[in-house]
Amino acid sequence: MSLTWRLLRGGGRRGMLSTWLTLGAVVISTGLLLFAVSANVAFSGRADRGAWRNPVQATGQPVAIEAGRIDYVGDRQITVVDLASLGPKAQPPPGMARFPAPGETWLSPALAELARKLPGDQLAGRFSDVTGVLGEAALVHPEELVAVVGHERDAPAMTVSRGDSLRGDISPTKVDSLAGVPSEDAEGYRILALIASVLMVVPLLVFGGAAARLTVARRDQRLAALRLVGATPGQVVRMTVAEAMIVAFAGAVLGTVLYGLAVPLLTRIRIGGGPWFASDLLPGPLVVLGVLVAVPVLVGLSAVVGLRRVVVSPLGVAKRETPPGMRAVRLVALLAVLAVVPMLGTSASVGVVAVVLGLAFLCINLVGPWAVGLIGRITAKRAKRPAKLLAGRRLMDDPRSAWRTVSGVALTGFVAGFLGLLSPGDALAGHVASEQLRLTAPNTAAVADQARERLAKAGVKATVKTEKNLVVTDVRTADLDRARTALDGLVPGRSATSEADDQRFTGQLLDDIATGTIVVLSVSFLVAIASSGITAASSVLDRRQTYALLRLAGTPLEVLDRARRSETLIPLVVMGGGSIAVGVFCASPFMMTSPNVSGAIMLAVCVVVGFAGVVGAGALSRPLLRAVTDDPAPRPD
Repeated sequence: MSLTWRLLRGGGRRGMLSTWLTLGAVVISTGLLLFAVSANVAFSGRADRGAWRNPVQATGQPVAIEAGRIDYVGDRQITVVDLASLGPKAQPPPGMARFPAPGETWLSPALAELARKLPGDQLAGRFSDVTGVLGEAALVHPEELVAVVGHERDAPAMTVSRGDSLRGDISPTKVDSLAGVPSEDAEGYRILALIASVLMVVPLLVFGGAAARLTVARRDQRLAALRLVGATPGQVVRMTVAEAMIVAFAGAVLGTVLYGLAVPLLTRIRIGGGPWFASDLLPGPLVVLGVLVAVPVLVGLSAVVGLRRVVVSPLGVAKRETPPGMRAVRLVALLAVLAVVPMLGTSASVGVVAVVLGLAFLCINLVGPWAVGLIGRITAKRAKRPAKLLAGRRLMDDPRSAWRTVSGVALTGFVAGFLGLLSPGDALAGHVASEQLRLTAPNTAAVADQARERLAKAGVKATVKTEKNLVVTDVRTADLDRARTALDGLVPGRSATSEADDQRFTGQLLDDIATGTIVVLSVSFLVAIASSGITAASSVLDRRQTYALLRLAGTPLEVLDRARRSETLIPLVVMGGGSIAVGVFCASPFMMTSPNVSGAIMLAVCVVVGFAGVVGAGALSRPLLRAVTDDPAPRPD
């Protein structure tokens, strides 16, 4: 440890720059890893908080009756929960100090605030005797509109079947407790969150592991020198692990702090109808501890993996011999995983899908260096200019280092290909009229007469007619909320809704999928661009002696720079296109509609942004290239 710390501190200005590059990679990986993990936990927290509204039929002595319905104000959904106590053992729902008495109404903070802002005949008139405000434990998100209404056990609202479960209505149910179970919608969001986490976490783990191998040539030279002067293989391994884990632990702590500072901004991401509570996205102590342990361990293991050459043949490293090439068996692993993909489908369990996607990710990362080496051989054979020849030989000599520069964008291409094909088009939501309110009623003629009276009393001009079991009211869009308020309670347990209201959940789901896609791709692009920039700078530092000697031999700086760009862009084009194709192939079994225009546009944007990001990040290392070639007497560390 003492020698490791001395070498870490005494590496000189450029040696410290190498350490800072590794530290920066770990900071980014840790922060985004915490976000991916916390997002999963956050969706589970939402599902658990909303479970009390999804009652379970009593198996013993029931203590309460629970029912629910969906109402609307403007384009926002209101969840109305009707409760009636069956005895003194009834416990209050989460977020309420006591069980609501008959006639009492408790509102969520957002609904109470909205009721105060809007005219009474648009919203507040639907709720009588507002008694209290629901706490955070009762709400899925801070802006959720929820009302809890107390009733007598024999009230019509607690005895009449509601029947329209597809739009969120829940018939009166006798329950043992108000614990409930997560709804199918909440479970669906959790499945989507798990898949999104896999799409984010695997590239992060690859990036985090690559952080340990930044400036690998410099470290190999130093450790090989120590082996040649008498250090044992065990000492070399311990020094490498110690150096990597010291830097990784510092980066993990800093990344955790930065993530905590970013939480207030992340809570503004709107999914599932609203933003997030900060407590949802703040990781628990066990999660933080797990990340602070896992990240340094991952980096330490990745550092050890690259030590085989140093331990076995330190003289070969010191002489800068080219390592043996990789075998095509890496490609067999990817083909084996892809062979399983057609067997999947919408009936496959989320666990199986997540495992297959994760394996596809890892296999792309496994095949990448081998493919880059093959690309290098082809490039070198067909090179007609010095820059292309230098680029091809570099790709052949160290394909792992070249792959690390483009791996982020290649893995992002897989994500873009997968999501681009699955993203549903806007046409699925449809466009329906909202000027017609419909109310399900057992006695349509009598209810229609009462509806006319209520609307006339409220000053709403409307045409009321009957269709089978429906009372249909044609009303101006500007009067919709006044008409909803006037008709509220006309049929116990029923709300007057329009076709547009009934389509809002589908529209929200499509919006949430689009938002989730943007979030996943944003994380992937951030990883890709950061990976490209950091590894490009690290590559220049690794080869500063070679660059400086070439410069002294008369190679123009522009040729060196073109060679550096070519060894990034050539594998990027091939591997980026290949990973997109693999992503599209993995998504094909889950398609329920034909590919949409927006998905194709998203793929095109991904390609453009990915290339621009890598080129821009690589350009940042040009000044560093100039600096290392200005050294008139280059020496190894």
